[in-house]
Amino acid sequence: MSEENRRTNVANLSVRVFSTAPQSSEFDEPTYLPRLAQVARWSEDAGCTGMLIYTDNSLIDPWLAAQVVIESTKSLCPLIAVQPIYMHPYSVAKMTTSLGYLYGRKIYLNMVAGGFRGDLAALCDETPHDERYVRLSEYTTIIKELLAGNKPCTFMGKYCKVKDLSLKPTLPAELTPGIFVSGSSESGMTAANSLGATAVEYPKPGEEYALSAPRENSGIRIGIVTAEKTETAWDIAHKKFPGDRKGQIMHAVAMKVSDSQWHKQLSEIERDLSGKSSIYWLWPFKNYSTFCPYLVGSYEEVSDELMKYIRAGFTNYILDIPAEERDLQSVGIVFQMAEKQARVKVNVANT
Repeated sequence: MSEENRRTNVANLSVRVFSTAPQSSEFDEPTYLPRLAQVARWSEDAGCTGMLIYTDNSLIDPWLAAQVVIESTKSLCPLIAVQPIYMHPYSVAKMTTSLGYLYGRKIYLNMVAGGFRGDLAALCDETPHDERYVRLSEYTTIIKELLAGNKPCTFMGKYCKVKDLSLKPTLPAELTPGIFVSGSSESGMTAANSLGATAVEYPKPGEEYALSAPRENSGIRIGIVTAEKTETAWDIAHKKFPGDRKGQIMHAVAMKVSDSQWHKQLSEIERDLSGKSSIYWLWPFKNYSTFCPYLVGSYEEVSDELMKYIRAGFTNYILDIPAEERDLQSVGIVFQMAEKQARVKVNVANT
């Protein structure tokens, strides 16, 4: 069967798949807006639930990018990264309900504690890693209570305080945002659990989860390059992520100054896999080209690896930035195959 005929999407799976928006720092001003709109349409056509929009000191405001995504699509949900140091929790709730009021569209919130110490230092924020998650929990609690709209919100925390605060216009219950929190560190997982949020991890190779307790309300951040043949997939991957000496130096510097737990975890896995042939690929991470592991291989190989994550209980998948529409179309093939394999294995185990 030809690759064109095998095209499918991820709209009707038991898992949710999110793409990621291109970063404004990679484009000239006149070209970014049409590119953002284009990738949003690719994502919707591929059946994605939503699209992650990053935030850091080098990027345009994610809320403005989210508005472009909404206006360029019919149902795609922006997954907006929210960093407490940038705006008051009332502003986050107000932006959420305002988008709901104007467009009748649901969004998701990706609550980030702040992984780039240089960004935080420039804003004179010296809050330690674990305490940033305490702050994030307080911050998100206020947002949730404001959006629930049951009564004026009063919250007196260590980092965040509001008194008798109400939100207008109110948000319809069906537009209540899904909330994601990084679960790669113990403090991040604690925050996610306390908030009832989806904990997002940077995954280990699939076999690492074979004996683990099934995950609940969790997800992973992963890149995928796949094709009919293994050799074709690797050719695409190496063209997409060639060696970059400057990127390798930046990676080494980041490792020295970062207090991010997921950064350290991926680097440990990188050392463990050194010299081994694997579809689990960390070369883009090592070259500072992206910040998640990749799965590279044939449809059968990648779907088999995805099946291990699905069986481990991961129900949300945030993909890396697509370079072309084909990237998302091929993902639909392997997710459909992986879900079918997972169901077959469960049925066999139960007989």
